[in-house]
Amino acid sequence: MSRIAVVLFNLGGPDGPGAVRPFLRNLFSDPAIISAPGPIRFALAETISRLRERTAIANYAVMGGASPLNPGTRAQADALAATLAARRRGDEIRVFVAMRYWRPFTEETAAEVAAYEPDEIVLLPLYPQFSTTTTGSSLATWDRTYRGGGRRHVVCCYPDQDAFIETHARLIRETWEAAGAPANARLLFSAHGLPERISNAGDPYRRQVERTCAAVVGRLGNSWDWRVCYQSRVGPMKWIGPSTIEAIEAAAADGLGVVVVPIAFVSEHVETLVELDRDYAEVAERAGVDPYIRVPALGVDAGFIEGLAELVDQALTSEGVCPGAGRCGPQSSRCPLEVARRAA
Repeated sequence: MSRIAVVLFNLGGPDGPGAVRPFLRNLFSDPAIISAPGPIRFALAETISRLRERTAIANYAVMGGASPLNPGTRAQADALAATLAARRRGDEIRVFVAMRYWRPFTEETAAEVAAYEPDEIVLLPLYPQFSTTTTGSSLATWDRTYRGGGRRHVVCCYPDQDAFIETHARLIRETWEAAGAPANARLLFSAHGLPERISNAGDPYRRQVERTCAAVVGRLGNSWDWRVCYQSRVGPMKWIGPSTIEAIEAAAADGLGVVVVPIAFVSEHVETLVELDRDYAEVAERAGVDPYIRVPALGVDAGFIEGLAELVDQALTSEGVCPGAGRCGPQSSRCPLEVARRAA
């Protein structure tokens, strides 16, 4: 029997109005987000968090005053623990949650895992597509703070894993059919945006998002009119595009409705429940887009949870970074597999 710790990484979110400003400060203090020298970065983080606090509090008020990401991630952890217990009856398994910018912080979870004294540790991001700003930052924080034992296994990404793709395709079909299967709807895959300078520096995120979307359309049957777009831009710098707003307006110009899929979000949170469901729905209404249909995030869907369990099983049989996602190619120089290959 092995004692196995599975650590789910996610962004985290404020658990009340008083947590909004420190959450934003933590986010923008991360050198993976703002690469300026420490004193400048911390000053910028303080300024941005102060300027955005009131708007952010109002957005979280729409969801009851707190982010649903934390309880949603805990529900995913509980579902994964139950699935793994059924799959690996000879092992003792605990699933932990490590948040990057709010409680439970990665540092706190690292201490809990060390006290558990695992034989094996699987680090599993709830970011299907790898970015230095998400998975990269979470793993770096884990490596900096974990002081316990156990063999380390990493799942760096799973942009085209079969269960992940199949679950998305099924939810799209179900949501589209429940809306009456409108023939005039364009499929919009909306992912969180990324500054163009980060993408151009070898971050594999954009290419992995595109791989995910192409795989989902392939599973649907390739008959859909579809586009990839990006949301949640912050600041004056240029971000990868087109933006989701631009994609909605383009659909309006073409006389089409839209089916919006949160393709890089596996949990409901402010970007889906407020940005997609309220802000972009209003953009669509003003532009004359009809219908405007939003597909739910994967959440605790049994197919997605089974897929996470498969990733854990795969990781436990491999060393280093789990190779299940395949190569990103030399143009994605920040991909962990590419980094490992160059070092070999």
